[in-house]
Amino acid sequence: MGKIAFLFSGQGAQYSGMGLDLYNNSPIAKELFEQLEIIKSGNMELCFVGTKEELTKTINTQPCLYSVDLAAALSLKSRGINADVVAGFSLGELAALSFAGSMSYMDGFKIVCKRGEYMQAAGDERESSMMAVLKLDNETVESLCKKYNEVYPVNYNYPGQLVVSGLKSEMELFKLDVKEAGGKALPLSVSGAFHSPFMLSAEKRFKEYLKDFEFDIPKIPVYSNCTAVPYNHNVSELLSKQLMNPVLWQKSVENMINDGVDTFIEVGVGKTLSGFISKISEHVSVYNVEDMESIENTVRSLKNA
Repeated sequence: MGKIAFLFSGQGAQYSGMGLDLYNNSPIAKELFEQLEIIKSGNMELCFVGTKEELTKTINTQPCLYSVDLAAALSLKSRGINADVVAGFSLGELAALSFAGSMSYMDGFKIVCKRGEYMQAAGDERESSMMAVLKLDNETVESLCKKYNEVYPVNYNYPGQLVVSGLKSEMELFKLDVKEAGGKALPLSVSGAFHSPFMLSAEKRFKEYLKDFEFDIPKIPVYSNCTAVPYNHNVSELLSKQLMNPVLWQKSVENMINDGVDTFIEVGVGKTLSGFISKISEHVSVYNVEDMESIENTVRSLKNA
């Protein structure tokens, strides 16, 4: 077997009850949740019993997902499965960096809380949204975006899926263009046009906030959303830059595979990233870990591989 990558889930995969099984059955997850609760009271309640409406609000979503992502990764590690490299999708990158030792778990949580607050505020400034465009190549989607003043290609997920951010009034017309071109556009469950110029105010505030923290070079390679290659000394710079820049997910995964990764484990909420990996390469193994059953299944499969 080659290298193992842990992939930390991103926004949009959230659901009520996420992390509860880990909290009840994994001592290391329970300890993490309770430590984070000291920083942000009510975070566990949002994860375990929050409504769909509450969990869609970025200011709530991001701290919750960080908690569950990190709890899942630590629970898996406690069972003897270690990551050679890691990556996180958008906010998942903060959990990945914390797991890799660039910052403490607590500092990572403080940072993700502010990130969610700033992005929520930026999203509330104007009526904007995000859509996943399917069945079209990247060049076609990019060309369609150029027809509009404020529609941007942002998340390069896998061949045949490119997510766009844009002004809601323009996005409705854009959706018609996608259909006419033979594609399909699906709205995402997020509260703003992330990874686009709509996040300018959030990027400025976040960059200033990060000045209060010191970051170490990750002890495990962390592939950056912005560059698709591992971080080095540029943690603060890339974290703030990420808010307005596209997520180069497909390229990141391809680079990991080229660097020897043949086993990907999505840690955190849902199976979204697992689906992406399967569309990028048919020659790798893919698992997901979000509760005790999936941990047991993954550990069993890897130990028998």
